[in-house]
Amino acid sequence: MFVKISHTPTDWLNVLQASIRHGEMGRRERRGSQTRERLFRAAMKLFREHGFYNTTVEDITNAADVGKGTFFNYFPSKEHILGVLGEVQVAKYDKAADLSRGHATRDAVHWLYHALPSESGSSPKMVRSLFTVFLSSEPVRDFLTAGLAGGRLKLRDMFREGQNRGEIPNHCQAEDLAFRFQQSLFGAMFLWTLQKPAPSLDEWLDESFDFFWAGVTAPPAQRSTR
Repeated sequence: MFVKISHTPTDWLNVLQASIRHGEMGRRERRGSQTRERLFRAAMKLFREHGFYNTTVEDITNAADVGKGTFFNYFPSKEHILGVLGEVQVAKYDKAADLSRGHATRDAVHWLYHALPSESGSSPKMVRSLFTVFLSSEPVRDFLTAGLAGGRLKLRDMFREGQNRGEIPNHCQAEDLAFRFQQSLFGAMFLWTLQKPAPSLDEWLDESFDFFWAGVTAPPAQRSTR
């Protein structure tokens, strides 16, 4: 039976910070971590409101109330601040893997389908601009590609366990299902940004996921004998 796991907004940056044992950090390290966090939060807010390319480093440092030079102590460029978003996404894959151990695979994968775009998906303008920077910036594309590959490994293990539990047919490779998950989600997000007005993202993702999952659980196609 499908049990919908809540995907209420989570402060994933706080989840990451909680994974760091601050007691083992000195005052300078804690201050540096807090500054990096403040820059990231300021940047994401501006990206949502104005888009990535319409936001300058100076806009970010003004919003974070730090000097412009401070930004480059933490990030080589504006594009590299998206590396923090990559760290956040890794934490979501880890959470989904944990959920899959105590819930049906469908429930955990459905939760992840909503969780991954929870920051960038708050604004169609932000999604469009992030797609653009992913395609045009080689450093961003490199760490995005690495992050997607790591996520697929976790998804592969989740799908494989679902197959072992009899929840998913075995005729598809778990690696292929993991790739199709990312393909489905990226396509759904891109098409969502083209709708005017943009529909509810939660409803849009639910419909897309249902279509994806129907393919995951479909029986093998019957080949014609003619």
